[in-house]
Amino acid sequence: ALLQGWLQVVLTLLLVALVCLVLGLSARQSLAIGAMFSLSSTAVVLRALMERGELESLHGTNALGILLVQDLAVVPLALMMAILTSGGDRVAETDSHALGPLAIVLGALGLVLGLYLSLNHLAAPVLRALSHVRHRELTILVATIAALGSALAAHSVGVSPALGAFLAGMMLGGSPFATQVRADVAPGRILLLTVFFGTAGMLADPLWIAANLPLVLGVTLLVIALKLAVVAGILRALHHPPVVALTVGFVLAHVGEFAFVLGTLARDSGLLGTELDQLVVSVTIISMLASAALVPLAPGLAARLMRRLLSVEAPRHVPLLGKNKATGAVVVGFGPAGQVSARACREAGLETVIVDLSPRSLAWARELGMQAQFGDATQVEVLEHAGVASAEVVVVTIPHVRSAATIVEQVRAIAPNASVLARSRYQRDNHEFALAGAHLVIGDEEQVGLALREALGKLVAEKQPIEPELTPEPTGE
Repeated sequence: ALLQGWLQVVLTLLLVALVCLVLGLSARQSLAIGAMFSLSSTAVVLRALMERGELESLHGTNALGILLVQDLAVVPLALMMAILTSGGDRVAETDSHALGPLAIVLGALGLVLGLYLSLNHLAAPVLRALSHVRHRELTILVATIAALGSALAAHSVGVSPALGAFLAGMMLGGSPFATQVRADVAPGRILLLTVFFGTAGMLADPLWIAANLPLVLGVTLLVIALKLAVVAGILRALHHPPVVALTVGFVLAHVGEFAFVLGTLARDSGLLGTELDQLVVSVTIISMLASAALVPLAPGLAARLMRRLLSVEAPRHVPLLGKNKATGAVVVGFGPAGQVSARACREAGLETVIVDLSPRSLAWARELGMQAQFGDATQVEVLEHAGVASAEVVVVTIPHVRSAATIVEQVRAIAPNASVLARSRYQRDNHEFALAGAHLVIGDEEQVGLALREALGKLVAEKQPIEPELTPEPTGE
């Protein structure tokens, strides 16, 4: 994935830049446009593949690998754009003290180092020391402060604020609290995406597009064909099947939303000019609209192209890598009951994942050789990240009855074939767990009674003075 991803970014950038040079653009303009057109849309492709169940297909995994590398490439590409635009006319007019290329790179490296130290050596120990149950707002506050603070710091060193926020997201994504942060921000994600794409659409001028429609469509088709050829050529060179290479080419043949982020730098510095900027924005928008049809139709288009041009009969089904291996068991809560349950799952040979809100409990689980995930299991995103969808057994041991019942309901919706076991503190709550979908409910009161019965039985057997009538049989009432 790293090899084909970086090859795609570099080759696309260079080829687009070469075409722009041939058409008479300057070297700086050509490299800027190449950087913008080298990226595809992770949001569009990932959603389309998930809806069609093709994320585990050969073309799905290859496309996802390249997209992840593209996301990583945003950092050096944004730095390159900052360097290309550092000498722009508008920058020179508005800021006589504009930072040079070396200062921009050093500032970005300092930002990365500062984020790493702040999140891993300052925020993480504080969050571990405090009870997340009592301070639920801390993770979202840390994430917000990191994103906004990083954006402001990036702006102050001459780098795009969007790049600063992106770097903060990457650092947060590698933290122990990443899953919970993603779950907490999920309700606002759709709103923020809507605002982002709405503002991106407002950059386009429909009248300009209508007046220059042949030019816009011609450039769009050229970009799609070039990216298709680059991606398919790289995958074939790396010995992927022709149908897979062509399918991934169709999936990634559009221009992604990060082109707007990189284009903002060029627009603010006046690097491209009004007409060229409108052309780039229009091509990006139309290619993204075309991707809505290209991604779902990609396997069929690739198969038809092989039959007509190469006279090769491609497989009609989507080649899959195989079903995900079962996670085994997911244990929610790692208190005494959770520890006993996890030990039983391990003894049964099940790969066990622990979900808990206590960093101390999770550290203990990792010491025992288990996978441990920080997060509130009442949120669907946390359960999905823990692998509940592929689990054979899910054990819910937390004491709070309403939260536990909610988790059981979520598990039954995500993994209808999994066996769900729930712990109930009081016998009166057993019915609620049964309604939520638990297959087996183990009550604390019943287990305490059985344990007392066993202990008293041993005591009676060892100490004869105690009369049998002091330990009557339970009536069951």
